[in-house]
Amino acid sequence: MTAPAPGNSAENPFPVRAVAIRVKGWIDRLGSVWVEGQLTQINLRPGVRTVFMVLRDPAADMSLTVTCSPELVASAPVKLTEGTQVVVCGRPNFYTARGTFSLRLTEIRAVGIGELLARIERLRRLLDAEGLFDARLKRPLPFLPHTIGLITGRASAAERDVMSVAGTRWPAVRFAVRNTAVQGPAAVAQIVEALRDLDADASVDVIVLARGGGSVEDLLPFSDETLCRAIAACRTPVVSAVGHEPDNPLCDLVADLRAATPTDAAKKIVPDAAAEQALVDDLRRRSAQAVRNWVVREERVLAQLRSRPVLADPLRALTERAEEVRRALAAVRRDITRLITVQTERVGHLSARLATLGPAATLARGYAVVQTVSSDGPAHVLRSVQDAPEGTPLRIRVADGAIAATSEGHHDGN
Repeated sequence: MTAPAPGNSAENPFPVRAVAIRVKGWIDRLGSVWVEGQLTQINLRPGVRTVFMVLRDPAADMSLTVTCSPELVASAPVKLTEGTQVVVCGRPNFYTARGTFSLRLTEIRAVGIGELLARIERLRRLLDAEGLFDARLKRPLPFLPHTIGLITGRASAAERDVMSVAGTRWPAVRFAVRNTAVQGPAAVAQIVEALRDLDADASVDVIVLARGGGSVEDLLPFSDETLCRAIAACRTPVVSAVGHEPDNPLCDLVADLRAATPTDAAKKIVPDAAAEQALVDDLRRRSAQAVRNWVVREERVLAQLRSRPVLADPLRALTERAEEVRRALAAVRRDITRLITVQTERVGHLSARLATLGPAATLARGYAVVQTVSSDGPAHVLRSVQDAPEGTPLRIRVADGAIAATSEGHHDGN
């Protein structure tokens, strides 16, 4: 049976030196690399031939140990201090005696202002293209925040300005302060952690990111991509009050509101109690005056309405029309009376003519009307002696009545 390869079983393990040598061989094959970061923990001691430093990623909590000769540090294009942004060229090295990794530097280049500004501009265009600066995404600030989250340097002028101005304007305001580094390699990680902490606190109504002015290098953490994306991800409104009026880091564009200075941020976040009270008093005065003006105007309208004839003397129209009604009634009565009189006279004339032409007047002069009477039919006026043979029943009508008679037949002579 074949024995297992070294390092593949507990019975045949690698010695430490074998593992260290193999790791060193793998790392040596990486060759030289260019790396960008911020220098921290610069350990430069007289008489020591190796300078130890830490190269930190400004956007993440990661770092590398780097080493170089003191001559390389002395000949660097800028003075190497804590937070200096550099681009270095080095060869990865694994120190087998202690099992540690480092980057042995052969060249150090400073990141100039022009290059920093160019990188910030490229990042600005990238974030703008993603919509992080869109005004429609800006969250409105509460009118009267109860608790303000404040991220700033410890015992800084920015902290003092924000708290004193806000407290003067609205004494009841409260603060949740998170003191962090505001420049240097640790600033971004600490600020992002403080942002997440305050955003998770339901009692915080608005978050202020405050810092005083400074150089482009000092304000570099506030143009960091990680910080900008953390601000955009916050659910709580964020106010950026970084630097002074000319300063414009990228966090100003991502934040929901940009303030020129920390003092300006305090003025924009909380209302001025005295100014608000003066505004309320002015509104009350103006509303009271408006009500008085309205009452006066309505009283004037009522007075004008009451002065109109129809309301000043409501019966006047009826009184004026009553005389017209009386005259009209008199005229109607007069016309009706005249019409009745005329018609009465006409009826009298017609009645007289009718009486003159009728049979009653003739009968009154001694004439009579003789009618033959039939038992099965109506009476007929006797017009000829031939119509009344002997025995024919007759009715003789005179002026004051009628009498019955019987015909004795026809007689000659008068």
